[in-house]
Order: sequence, then C-alpha cells, then structure tokens
Amino acid sequence: MTANSRGARGTAQLTDRRADVIVIGGGIMGTTTAFFLRRRNPACSVILLERGLTGQQASGVNFGGIRRQGRALPQLAMANRALNTWQRSKELLGEDVEFLPSSHTRVCYHAHDADTFDRYAADARAYGLELEVLHGQAMFNRFPFLGREVLAASISPLDGHANPRLAAPAFGRAAARLGAQVVENTEIVRVEKDGDGFRVETAAGVVYRSAQLVICAGAWASWLSEQFGEPVPLRASGPQMSVTEPVPYVFKSSIGVFTSIKQEGIYFRQIPRGNIIIGGGPPGPADTLTRRASVLPVNTVRQIAQLRRLVPAMAPLHVIRVWSGVEGYLPDGEPVIGRSSTTDGLFYAFGFSGSGFQIGPGVGETLAELIDTGTTSIPLDAFSVSRFAAFAASPPAQPVVATS
Repeated sequence: MTANSRGARGTAQLTDRRADVIVIGGGIMGTTTAFFLRRRNPACSVILLERGLTGQQASGVNFGGIRRQGRALPQLAMANRALNTWQRSKELLGEDVEFLPSSHTRVCYHAHDADTFDRYAADARAYGLELEVLHGQAMFNRFPFLGREVLAASISPLDGHANPRLAAPAFGRAAARLGAQVVENTEIVRVEKDGDGFRVETAAGVVYRSAQLVICAGAWASWLSEQFGEPVPLRASGPQMSVTEPVPYVFKSSIGVFTSIKQEGIYFRQIPRGNIIIGGGPPGPADTLTRRASVLPVNTVRQIAQLRRLVPAMAPLHVIRVWSGVEGYLPDGEPVIGRSSTTDGLFYAFGFSGSGFQIGPGVGETLAELIDTGTTSIPLDAFSVSRFAAFAASPPAQPVVATS
C-alpha cells in the first residue's frame, strides 16, 4: 500500500511494516533518498518514517539557497549532482518548488578574502564549478548597488534559490507516487540490529523491520547513531531568518558576504513577489528536547545593520517576520554521509551545519546509488562517521528522547 506524504498521519493505514529499506527522517535528505531509491529500483521497497511532517524542521526553515560555491571541495561532486536535480525539479516532481537559477554571488570586505575568491575559483574549476571573480570597479559596474566597502565578488551563474517550505514535502509526495510508504507523525524510540536486518520501534509500540536502514534525522541523529555505538558531537543551533515587506523585484542574484567575522555574515535573496529574505550572523539557541529554536532580537538588529552596509539602498525596508528552526552542527563543519563503521546495512546523512538544502538531492541520489549497488562514483571517505571514533569513547549524556 502506498501512502502519500500528507495522507499517512500515523501507522494505522499501513498494511506492510517490512521493507527493504527504512529511512528515518523526512527532511530533504530523507525524502530525496526515498525518491531516488524508488526511481533507481522499483523492486526496492521503502518506508520513510517522520516524527512530524515532511520538511517541518531544518529542511523547511532554512534560507533556501541553491549554492555550490563556498563548499568544501569534496562536497562539490554531490552539489553538482544536486544542481542537476534542482534544474529538472519541476519535471521530476510534477510540481514547482520555485527553483530560480538566478545565480549566486559572494562578496567580501577584506583583502585576504578577495584573494581567497581567486584561489577557490581556480581550485573549484577542477570539480566542474565555473566561477567569475570581479574586483573593484569591474564589480561595481556589474553590481552598482553594493556598498563601497565591498572589494570583490565571486559569481556562480548556474546557482540560485528555491522555496524550502515546498521542497522536502514535494520530494516526499513524489517518492510516495513511486511506491514508497511515507509515514508522518511517527516518533521513533528505539532502533537496533536484529539478525540480518533492523528493528525500528515507535512510541506507539509499532515495530517496523528492514534489511537496510538510513538515518537522516538532522539534529536528532546522534541519539540514533549512539544506539549503534557511533555517537557524534552534534549540537543544535537555530538559523536567524527574517523577511522584509515586498518591494520592486530588482535583486535577481542571491548574495552573501564571505567573512570570518560572524557578525558580518549577512546574506539575502529576493523572490519574484518582492519580499527580501535575510539570514546570517551568529546562530541562535535551539533545543532538541523541546524542538524549538529562537530568533534573538539583537541578531535581527545586527542583520539589518549589515544589510544596510552591504546594500545601502535597503535602509528604509521593514522586517515583517522572523523565524528559526533546529539545525544540527558538527565541529568540523562537514556532514556525516555514507556507511556506518560498526553495522552492516546502516547508512547516515546528517550534520550539514546549516548548508544541507542545496546538496540534499545530491546526497539522496548518492545514498540511493550506494544502497542499491554497494558502491558510488562519488568518494565519501571525507564524510565518514568514523572520524568521530574518539568521541565515541566518552560521549556526553544525550537528553534527547525523540527523533525528527
């Protein structure tokens, strides 16, 4: 029986609680993994379990940037693969997630950061990412609205942005149409290896079983990986997001400041209806136990000050709404993607440290390839959970009792 991503609000409608693959977590990683598993191999049965609604947590509250540039070089192969999916998203999903290939631009205020743009552009070319770097007057000729403190701009013409509130639910619905069972409002309390497969128990006492298991549970993933002897130092933080009143649609490129000074790290994009979406600066508090995150008023005030520094003409704009969500961050800023180092048949995708939205479809497709064939054309060694083996020897107490 197939359930769509808004129809299966529990487990009662399901006739089969066994599958070849169970995916835990209905964000962009989980829904795209389920989608590509079914697309690759219709004979592979898939159940996706989500504690709330698909796309409700980090995947639905982020900035929405489709940004490849600025990523660590080992991520670019998956980011390129993801871009191909974003470009074909309307065709693949049968609905519009508002992907706009409007380009992405990074700018900087400091000379050493401008030098970094040039070096990164040269290095990224080997990974299939073509960037255009402009300095000084050439940059102002292209972007005359930028503040005069800006020194350089790095432009990725094929990148852009999409609507995060639409994307993960759309992938979930598409996965369901391909035959995946998408089960929402289902809280997981225990996961374990059981013989040759896996046993997943819900808070309602329902048990699901599968041959393979994929954990894509965002900021809650360490509580699950710990049950397989692989805790990681995952911490929760909340993005500081805001949106302005609508104004004439003039800013086609998504623009962000590259800097090591957190207070300067502003970014914005404008949507066709005119509103300007803003993010950046130090993250705010988030709590995995209450599943709540907060926007600190001081962060919003600083954002607006930095926005006016970046684009002085935005000074009169008014913020009309702020929001946040619970995101999972790892100390090295790199995600965990790939096989478990302790348990055959177990796979992970979590810890994207605030930059998982764009790369999500690439991660989902790569995991589907790995699960289906046993290998992948994209190296995943840099993202192995085994790099946190020392942490596993003495992990802190985990207060979390639920998953997302």
